[in-house]
Amino acid sequence: MIKTETITYDGPGGTYEGTISYDDSLDGPRPGVLVCHAWMGQGPFETEQAEKLAKLGYVGFALDVYGKGVRASDAGKAAELMNQVASDHDVLLSRLHYALELLKEHPLVDGSNTAAIGYCFGGKCVLDLARSGAATNGVVSFHGILGAPAGAEEPSINAKVLALHGWDDPMATPEQATAFAREMTDRGADWQLHAYGNTVHAFTLPTANDLEHGIAYQPDAARRSWQAMENFLAEVF
Repeated sequence: MIKTETITYDGPGGTYEGTISYDDSLDGPRPGVLVCHAWMGQGPFETEQAEKLAKLGYVGFALDVYGKGVRASDAGKAAELMNQVASDHDVLLSRLHYALELLKEHPLVDGSNTAAIGYCFGGKCVLDLARSGAATNGVVSFHGILGAPAGAEEPSINAKVLALHGWDDPMATPEQATAFAREMTDRGADWQLHAYGNTVHAFTLPTANDLEHGIAYQPDAARRSWQAMENFLAEVF
């Protein structure tokens, strides 16, 4: 049976609240996967993804980078929260690395086998985690922001990288996708970019319905991208 527990933890800059999901019918440590939230903050969608990962035999940790009780109820507040955290790259990375270490230390997790997935802003988070040289097996970005942070250090990329991308995403243009591919190649990463045609931003989110602004659910891309992630995790673990 899949169990989900709320976890409150003190980390860099404050107190945070996420969820941990696992299959309690399995014995022994297993791989752990971080789930990095979109710009609204950690919520039911991210917890659902952690539960789906638990069904695959992993421990899913839907982390929180905004702070306990700090969530957005509209796009304006979401942009404010995201920009506040993203404006200080070191702060964001410290919160991501702390959550990764928490996952590695969980009694049900094999700390030598971890990965991270993320959506939209969370996609940027996992790519930046890989860019920082984090000791994790792989990262998967779903419709994430692809651009590298300006002025960041460029250590070796240890994690394998999978970017799942809507080709018509106005927040990650074809030119930015090409720049991302060039960056990953120049830095010697083991990388993949899967681009879905006729697909815009937020294609995994069933509630996304603003095609005028390039935001829309695309069920085929959602299904294909999850399958690509499953295959990727099976390989890196």
